[in-house]
Amino acid sequence: MNSQRAAWCFVGPALLVIGVFFFLPVLAALVMSLTDFDIYALADLRNLRFVGLRNYVELLQTPLFWQALGNTLYFVVVGVPLSIAASLGAALLLHSRLTRFKGLFRTAFFAPVVTSLVAVAVIWRYLLHTRYGMINHGLELMGISPVDWLNDPHWAMPAIILFALWKNFGYNMIIFLAGLQSIPDDLYEAAGLDGAGVWQQFRYITWPMLGPTLLMVSILSMSAYFQLFAEPYVMTQGGPVQSTVSVLYFMYEQGFKWWNLGAASAVAFILFAIMFCVTLLQLRVARGVDA
Repeated sequence: MNSQRAAWCFVGPALLVIGVFFFLPVLAALVMSLTDFDIYALADLRNLRFVGLRNYVELLQTPLFWQALGNTLYFVVVGVPLSIAASLGAALLLHSRLTRFKGLFRTAFFAPVVTSLVAVAVIWRYLLHTRYGMINHGLELMGISPVDWLNDPHWAMPAIILFALWKNFGYNMIIFLAGLQSIPDDLYEAAGLDGAGVWQQFRYITWPMLGPTLLMVSILSMSAYFQLFAEPYVMTQGGPVQSTVSVLYFMYEQGFKWWNLGAASAVAFILFAIMFCVTLLQLRVARGVDA
């Protein structure tokens, strides 16, 4: 058996699984987005009709879809930079030679990532409670009036961003920590001998060397934050007054609340197109910076 045939024998099962459980469902969803697939079609496929791009046109004319898209963009624009900053800051602290008990802090920072979302959501709903929450209690001690975090349209999304930031920043922290550990210590020693301070070492050594890691983290974070669903579903159920409805939450309601599966599939592909364009923009900006 030659090496090429042996390679196909090894990757063949994985490609088969990916094809059956990924590419075929994606293709089926694309076809479904061009039909009026609903609960009546589930009962009898003879009720299924091909409607072309009508689902996409109707979505673009739906005010709630644009509100969901605006909420999602707000979550991405605010949440992604905050997540990257928190993750990088935690990684720098753990990488510092002055930090003690690194294993303990690394475990503590990463623990929310692997903790059940429902369990921590219950705790955060208590922390954010208007009358009994510890966060409002701390604000009262500082002379600030309590905030109705989850029932005020102006504060519901910031509260969800804060919750998502705490829940997910540990994952990116591990990636940044791996990137920091791959930077040779000789560079810092040479910079120290030349009189470079901590900020100069970060600006001229750490930041440029973390460029590829930063690009990967930004793409992963952007993709994850565009797919916001679990946090508003558990914390606010899309309220108050639709202020926390995301694109994915809107898709869920279309598909599993109203059984408009064709429209829900169209939402998925619109979201994919937006994420694809944003990813291409990130890659182009990264190439421009490197050049």
